[in-house]
Amino acid sequence: MPHRHHPPNFPPPLAVFAGQVPPAPAWFSQALADAPERFEVPVQGAPIETLAWGRVGDPGLLLLHGNGAHADWYSFIAPLLREGRRVVAMSFSGMGGSGWRTQYRVAQWADEALAVAEGAGLFEAGLPPTLVAHSFGGFPLMSAAARFGDRLARAVIVDTPLRPPPGADARRRHRVENLRSARVYASQAEALMRFRLLPPQGCAHPFIADLIARRGLKPVAGPDGRPGWVWRFDPFLFRHFDFGRPYRDLRQARCPVTLVRGGRSRLLTTELMAHALSLAPAGTQVLELPDADHHVMVDQPQAFAALLDGLTPRA
Repeated sequence: MPHRHHPPNFPPPLAVFAGQVPPAPAWFSQALADAPERFEVPVQGAPIETLAWGRVGDPGLLLLHGNGAHADWYSFIAPLLREGRRVVAMSFSGMGGSGWRTQYRVAQWADEALAVAEGAGLFEAGLPPTLVAHSFGGFPLMSAAARFGDRLARAVIVDTPLRPPPGADARRRHRVENLRSARVYASQAEALMRFRLLPPQGCAHPFIADLIARRGLKPVAGPDGRPGWVWRFDPFLFRHFDFGRPYRDLRQARCPVTLVRGGRSRLLTTELMAHALSLAPAGTQVLELPDADHHVMVDQPQAFAALLDGLTPRA
């Protein structure tokens, strides 16, 4: 009998492809062919990687990623939403192609989101933009909703677990003590074959896993001087980190809030969703994306895009 508290062991989704690009359906290839504008928005001393689709002046939509991810987690979602909209994705500092800092704060990531929304023209429409955040990105969005929510149309928080885990401080100290320099892989193929989704889950769409993994790598010189590959995030991000007060922020949200859960998510259980709803402002909307684990854009990309399409205005 399997242990109740241990998830199944999922093999790395790209191992069988040995560095080759998995076959992809036409809709996915067409979405990637709709390449974004790529530019940087400077925020408090760090360049913030920004991707944008659509016309400035159309209703704005800003997409925020989770921990250890990057803007290209949305590069196959945003084209499905760009008709009649200005759609933008960004990488928080310390992740993706954005600059690194000596210390990080959830509130500062919220500042980055606002600056990118301004810099990418999302406030040029006749109505305020909608912000969407997945997983850990939900915490900066809660901060944004509390601090400048009166400038936002809606905050859509997707599979973000809001909980007071016992021993959190001890676990955080343990995590900081175990931080280490990024592993350098000898080849891109080796890194791709090691890629896993966290928390662990299955992957029915390896072509999506390949994209987010491939665009999450960068070439470097290894410790021995030989060329290698590392993941594009600061391995010491949590060494000096200020989490803020998400409970307070969610309670004080100054814009409409929608909470979204992956129907199979082990990270955001139905009990934790009910807990988040009890903290959220009155009238908060709750939606569930069926047949999706935590990484909803990987599991149900078209259904996720359709859900967001129903929540955001267009010209």
